[in-house]
Amino acid sequence: MTILVTGGAGFIGSNFVIEWLLKNKESVINLDKLTYAGNISNLDGLKNSPNHIFVHGDIGDSKLTNRLLNEYQPRCIINFAAESHVDRSIHGPEEFIQTNIVSTFHLLESARKYWDNLKSKKKNNFRFLHVSTDEVYGSLKHKAPAFTEEHCYKPNSPYSASKAASDHLVRSYYHTYGLPTLTTNCSNNYGPYQFPEKLIPLVIHNALEGKNIPIYGDGLQIRDWLYVSDHCSAICRVLEAGLVGEMYNIGGLNEKTNQEIVNTICEILDKFCPRKDCQSYKSQIIYVKDREGHDRRYAINAAKIENSLGWHPKETFETGIKKTVQWYLDQPEWIENVTSGVYQDWVKKQY
Repeated sequence: MTILVTGGAGFIGSNFVIEWLLKNKESVINLDKLTYAGNISNLDGLKNSPNHIFVHGDIGDSKLTNRLLNEYQPRCIINFAAESHVDRSIHGPEEFIQTNIVSTFHLLESARKYWDNLKSKKKNNFRFLHVSTDEVYGSLKHKAPAFTEEHCYKPNSPYSASKAASDHLVRSYYHTYGLPTLTTNCSNNYGPYQFPEKLIPLVIHNALEGKNIPIYGDGLQIRDWLYVSDHCSAICRVLEAGLVGEMYNIGGLNEKTNQEIVNTICEILDKFCPRKDCQSYKSQIIYVKDREGHDRRYAINAAKIENSLGWHPKETFETGIKKTVQWYLDQPEWIENVTSGVYQDWVKKQY
């Protein structure tokens, strides 16, 4: 048996592929475009695995996806492939429209044609699982109830709008064509292999480099934080037992302000890797102009996945953030490669 994972060299995708192959005998066809945030070195531990087949390519390349589906006959597609950084979407929205909407459409079309031609048992068992975000729901007021799967979509950035559009496309392929889809909407992920443009790895990297640690606005924006390994286990559970056509919110049950996150990381670094001058890393914090259209609060109500599928996060923020900081401290070469351009130069030579 085989599964097809798209975006499997990115942050969440690579964590998923690694954990899947540790726990399952099924092979993984890993399709990734290797944009700036896709890093083949995330998968170095799988170099000798006969069950990991990496394919460099774009989900929008229908000829390629059709070939992979027909050749490997996967029992499911798990779609992680996406442009996913709000700041980048503000300054360059076109790439987000192309990848998150147009290319997702092409992948859905390939999946539909493949599924249409499957024989009855394989057809009944096939799944298309689309990985999305809580940002599609918009912004919550401070004491408003957390997002449920019944919340209306109110995206406020080009990134979240493009993901909302892809969610709607996935829904339409279930209701129009019967394609057996599942959609997951997760809160902010953190953990190993996250590109240092996102808040947590950026804080760690800048702190260790002696650079300013920027906080947008007043730093009181609230996010729910989900350790990436918990997210991966939730996706596996939805794939295993989720009801076709349904959406499942996945949250870490850890609402924190950005200010709290930054201060916590600085305190951990003060213990794990003290500055030579014995000053706290908090002295490097600066407050900068807020991001355009910055959503104030996200929060996930994960009752549906907990009650119907029995999933619950294992990590608290306190345990997860310590593991994350320690991972980055232990991986200086990985950070150097993804921040210096060495990795992108290597990709050009390889592909």
